[in-house]
Amino acid sequence: MQYRRLGQGPLTVSEISFGTWLTVAGGVERAQAIACVHAALDQGINLFDTANQYGAGEAERVLGEALRTAPQSRDKYLIATKVFNPVGDEPDRGLSAGQIAKQLDRSLARLGTDYLDLYQCHRYDRETPLEETLEALDRAVKSGKVRSIGLSEWPVDRIVAAAELTSAHGWTPITSSQPQYSMLWRKPEVAVFAACVNHGLGNIVYSPLAQGVLTGKYKPGQLPPEGSRAANPEMNITMETNGRHFRSDFLLAAVAQLKPIADDLGLTMTQLALAWVLRRPEVSSAIVGASRPEQIAASVAGSGISLPYEAIVRIDKVLNPVVLR
Repeated sequence: MQYRRLGQGPLTVSEISFGTWLTVAGGVERAQAIACVHAALDQGINLFDTANQYGAGEAERVLGEALRTAPQSRDKYLIATKVFNPVGDEPDRGLSAGQIAKQLDRSLARLGTDYLDLYQCHRYDRETPLEETLEALDRAVKSGKVRSIGLSEWPVDRIVAAAELTSAHGWTPITSSQPQYSMLWRKPEVAVFAACVNHGLGNIVYSPLAQGVLTGKYKPGQLPPEGSRAANPEMNITMETNGRHFRSDFLLAAVAQLKPIADDLGLTMTQLALAWVLRRPEVSSAIVGASRPEQIAASVAGSGISLPYEAIVRIDKVLNPVVLR
């Protein structure tokens, strides 16, 4: 496992990080979910990403239990969670000062820890003044409950505004951004990455395997494999984003053409996809999920790979008709 600094903040993160959304939404049994976290630690993953919203708080509870029962001490791993969306049936949401203070304490309790390494705003709150949100996050850091703060899927102009406001007021600077990014979803390349570089943010990207499509498990004209994300009715709705369905035959036929490129490099499709994402210096870590412990090693093998320029050109030529920029 290779490691990178997360922006200009205090954290050094593993190139591959572990996300808990899949283990909760996918109906993974608690013991199996805990085994996945332990396997991730054993493979050198040190960053674990979750959110208070996932499973109405259950993802935080399971992650907390898994980390507390692992042999590694608390200083050997990093916990990142998020705030904004309602938790379960609760009506309140957003990034007001009161909401941040309340949800932070609840997340800490569910995770069973005294502090978070990274506290992220899950989405931008258009109903709360940005200054109120940033000042509340600064107080959370100064209280010792949070080490660093980040943003998830914020518009680029709001990323810039947040960075400028923290600098102007002397508040805790933003450490990270968490956008979707993969071979098939390249929208952050247009403006988000540049803004993050300009203001010292690192990127922790999610869905680097495009909902599992870039592993090559889905074939055009065929039903999804049993036990896969696409075969799960509670999960396959996420495979359609902004009108783009990641399992259209047209897209899957293009993805199938990546297999010879991976074979020529002696890589798996998973390794190729993760190495492609990590080729960008703006990316500090790529979040993967797992429903079985043995899947972790396959993802970790994507760390530390340098793709030759010729392979990147071949990838672009194959995927150009289906890429979203």
